[in-house]
Amino acid sequence: MDHQGRDMIEDSGTDVVELAYRPTRTDILQGIQVRARVRGLAPVRWMFVVLLAGFAAFTALAGADAAVLTGLLLLTAALVWGTPRIQAGQVFRAVSWQGEYRVTVTDAGITVENEYTTVVQRWTLFRGYRETPEHVVLLSRDPGLPVVQVEPKRGLGGEEDLRRLRVLLDRHLARV
Repeated sequence: MDHQGRDMIEDSGTDVVELAYRPTRTDILQGIQVRARVRGLAPVRWMFVVLLAGFAAFTALAGADAAVLTGLLLLTAALVWGTPRIQAGQVFRAVSWQGEYRVTVTDAGITVENEYTTVVQRWTLFRGYRETPEHVVLLSRDPGLPVVQVEPKRGLGGEEDLRRLRVLLDRHLARV
């Protein structure tokens, strides 16, 4: 019963694509950024950064009396701008110690396995995917949940595996 979920996934499909990789902070940041773009949050974040920086510039004109407020506004703008990077750092710390990830993609779903866990994800968990030059990012069906599955292309065996992965994804998910 050790790999019950993995066995169910492997036996259910004829087309199998496997990936093996160690997650990086860049992988996670890419997933967070793709999710923000798809949800339309990136322009909102930039609008807040520009507004806060504008207020900081305006308060700086008030002289030394407003130095603390100017500094706080600039700090807040930097934090809003850096939120995806902060989130990526937190997630990376949570997953980096787990070592190499082995991912199996079949018609039944996706199995993610490392030394400590095996997670079986059915296609119904995802609403779609987006491909970047270096990653394939699968997005959660519930846009309110921060669930993304980031698959770095470097984990594939080559171009043929990437082609087969695209075929499997297109069969089960929409490109978003």
